[in-house]
Amino acid sequence: MVSDPISGLQMELADMWQRGRARARKYARAIHPKLDPALYSVLVLLNRSNAVPMSDLIAALDIEKSTLTRQIDSAERLGLVQRIPDPDDARAKLVALTPEARERVTTVQNRQADEWRARLATWDPEDVIALTSLLHRLGSMEN
Repeated sequence: MVSDPISGLQMELADMWQRGRARARKYARAIHPKLDPALYSVLVLLNRSNAVPMSDLIAALDIEKSTLTRQIDSAERLGLVQRIPDPDDARAKLVALTPEARERVTTVQNRQADEWRARLATWDPEDVIALTSLLHRLGSMEN
C-alpha cells in the first residue's frame, strides 16, 4: 500500500486506464473484427445521437481533425458510419452510425453494462452512486 494518497490514486488510475484499453479492444472486436480500438469511443459517442458534425466529435474527443478524419474513413470502409449532408451547411457533412453499427454498438454497450452490474453486484447502491459522483467530479477537473 502506498502511503501518499496521490501516488496511490495515480497507480489505480493507471491500472484502470490499462484495463480499460484492453476492454476497448475486446468491445471493438465485438463490433467488427477489423475495428481499430481507438474508434470504439467514437462509435459510442455517435450512438448517443443521430448525426454529428465532425467539429463536435473533435471537441468531445480532443483529437486532431486529421486523426478523426482517418478514423472516420476507416469506420466508413468497414460499413460502420456514413457521412450525410448537413442540412444547415451545404459544405459540411455529418457523421452517423449505420443502422447495423448502431445495433452492434448498442448490443456491446448493453453487454458492458451487464458486466459492470455483475462486478458491482455486492456493492451497496449508494457506493455506486458515490463512485459515479466522484468520477464525474474528477473528470470535470480535467479541462
